[in-house]
Amino acid sequence: MNKEFLLRALQGQSEYGEEAFRMKFVVRISQCPILMEFDACIIPRASQDKWSHRIKLVSVTGIDFAGRFHDINDILTYVTNWQDVYETNPKSGLLLVHNTRDFRRKTNGPRGKLDMDRLRNDLMRMARLRLRACDDEEVQVVVETGIGLGVFAGKAIGIDETVRALSAFAIRKVLEEDGSTYRNIRAVVFALPIFDAGYRNDKRQDTYQAFADEFNRNNYQGPIPVLIADQDMHRLTVAIARMGFNVSELNPADSHGVFGEYWQNRGPAVEEKLALTTVGLLVQHHLVNPCVLDPNHYNFI
Repeated sequence: MNKEFLLRALQGQSEYGEEAFRMKFVVRISQCPILMEFDACIIPRASQDKWSHRIKLVSVTGIDFAGRFHDINDILTYVTNWQDVYETNPKSGLLLVHNTRDFRRKTNGPRGKLDMDRLRNDLMRMARLRLRACDDEEVQVVVETGIGLGVFAGKAIGIDETVRALSAFAIRKVLEEDGSTYRNIRAVVFALPIFDAGYRNDKRQDTYQAFADEFNRNNYQGPIPVLIADQDMHRLTVAIARMGFNVSELNPADSHGVFGEYWQNRGPAVEEKLALTTVGLLVQHHLVNPCVLDPNHYNFI
């Protein structure tokens, strides 16, 4: 990790594999007013209102278990039986790439097996990094959401429930271990709206439930109060900012390093919605804001 790499990566020039993997440990933070709700309803405000200036956008890359070529190291690093799970080239033994992007699960192939220790440790490292960065940027209330816990959680290879549980464990553990050292963070809010609830053994299986179970079942002992809410992060963030707190909201970015890369598609992904409902393109896109490519704004912690 160095400034030369970041200069390339933030222009979308990170290489597939190792460099894409490295982006998990990069946090981008910008002051970023919210313009409208996720459903495109404008949020009215007067020019003298100060609440919108209290909002910061935190862009971080999650782990991609959807099986994409650019993030091949996610599969090679964390899925220990990838050669059994995915189609491979019979001569080279390498993963076969379909449609220039995707890996395909073998017909009747086994479920994925995870390197649990490595995944847990990296998820904790990622959580520790972004919370420390928020604290350094004087954020008082951190609004988190699930990073890579939807389509990227690995449902196609049967690992999504485990990935969600480990993600919840990781941030609970970090809050318990590091919470007393934060100078500015006063609370953490998890915005985990329930869209499509699936059930197993009469128990709901979604990100909200995974986090609720982790913090309740294991009797969270951290000094920082935590709220887990079935609500979208824009509404929570705006409400918190109106109360006078410096607040952050989380953008689950991809490893290409360009904010809102596919915003023109008006796609359903969270980053594209953030690009269309906030000033994120003005503050975090390298073609719009020259500060994105100014190494003086890069800090290593």
